[in-house]
Amino acid sequence: MATAEGAPIGCPATKEKRMSIVIAGATGQLGRLVVEELLSRGVPAAQIVAAGRSAVQLAELAGHGVKTAAMDYNDPASVDSALTEGDTLLLISGNDIQSRAAQHENVIDAAARAKVARILYTSVLAADTTPVILAPDHVKTEEYIRASGLPFTFLRNGWYTENYADALLAARETGTLLGSAGDGRVASATRADYAAAIAAVLTTTGHDNSTYELSGDHAWTYEELALAFSTVLGRPVTYRSVSAAEHVSTLEAAGLDPATAGFLAALDGNIREDALALATGDLARLAGRPTTPLVDGLRPLAG
Repeated sequence: MATAEGAPIGCPATKEKRMSIVIAGATGQLGRLVVEELLSRGVPAAQIVAAGRSAVQLAELAGHGVKTAAMDYNDPASVDSALTEGDTLLLISGNDIQSRAAQHENVIDAAARAKVARILYTSVLAADTTPVILAPDHVKTEEYIRASGLPFTFLRNGWYTENYADALLAARETGTLLGSAGDGRVASATRADYAAAIAAVLTTTGHDNSTYELSGDHAWTYEELALAFSTVLGRPVTYRSVSAAEHVSTLEAAGLDPATAGFLAALDGNIREDALALATGDLARLAGRPTTPLVDGLRPLAG
């Protein structure tokens, strides 16, 4: 469900005073898809700035004709150099769990100094109410953006179908999907689905000071996920539901360190509480198409 103030949603962006669209985190998996989606929507390559840390990925993006900028969220000067007054900034959340809140603040401060026209931020589904273990950093970032005074759009992303790539490959060998999510549901979508919605917001007006809860059209259980695995792999896969404690011990026995094992089990605990089950339709509405069905999203992951 979207919450918004201002102009009607989905109006084409005016061409007057059009500045660059800066994608912070463009060298990540989601960021690259957003750049590709913008180009497919007819945004001139010269108006797109792909910013990120990976020189190799930046060089590949430059091959599409877009501008590139070296940007490290830990280095405010690198962010300053990538931004110009009037730009639209997409801040894709960092993956350094230990320091990303501070990293995000660096980017937001630079955006305020540059006087960007608006900032979009990829948050987490139902950030202000969810028990998801990842939420606190996103809540803090949303609050910091609000305090900056910049026009904002919060793109609260749900779960990626691609998050189950490792589980799919493991199931190919074992015939088992291990988890402690119980009967909880997940409304996942592919990164391409999210990229399509994000590109739509970047290229249309009416989104200032709005929040979108983005997730898949259908919320599925792990039993349904196992069935989807079976379809994709062409072999039977069953869901083995275990307690959180057994989940942790099994993951540790498989070679994961205790912190990572505990983190993954905690995420399944969030799923057990239906923290990722919210399906609002915002994602499909913004993308202009239904989200990718679970089986179709899993097929490319099977190799």
